[in-house]
Amino acid sequence: MRRTLRYAFLIAAVIIPTVSDLAQARDAQLSPEYRKWLTEDVRWIISNQERQSFLHQNTDADRDHFVAAFWEQRNPTPGSQPNPFKEEHYRRLAFANQHFAATAPGWKTDRGRVYMLYGPPDSIQTQASSSTTLPEQVWVYRQIQGKAGEVQLKFVDRCRCGDYRLETPMPEIQ
Repeated sequence: MRRTLRYAFLIAAVIIPTVSDLAQARDAQLSPEYRKWLTEDVRWIISNQERQSFLHQNTDADRDHFVAAFWEQRNPTPGSQPNPFKEEHYRRLAFANQHFAATAPGWKTDRGRVYMLYGPPDSIQTQASSSTTLPEQVWVYRQIQGKAGEVQLKFVDRCRCGDYRLETPMPEIQ
């Protein structure tokens, strides 16, 4: 009995796709425009629940409605055009791609992600590389919404190739 039950679970684990597999399958079915929006444009600001909801939209009209509602929820003055949040987000995305690209597009890098989430730091302390030190930057934010006090984020370029990786944990926002 135990052996049969064990085999049943093993077979079920192999046959039944996981939620992640289903999400990836739905993602693969998206047109390039919607896939780019989901995986690049809003990757760092969309919640898991919103991502799942978007992937469950069945038509392009439903997806368009979702995208419009997504931006409207973040509009600091709902109903107004243009949407300052959306404009600032795409400005940050363009800046990240222009200034932080190294071994990957700027939006994919740690500095790009931080910049897109929190905006420009209040100050940047840079240490150039030498024969004994790696290049690094410390980004200082005097205040991040939802976080009390100053936040310092340290990025280090271990490969000396312009790919600065975050060495300190991302701040937990309340």
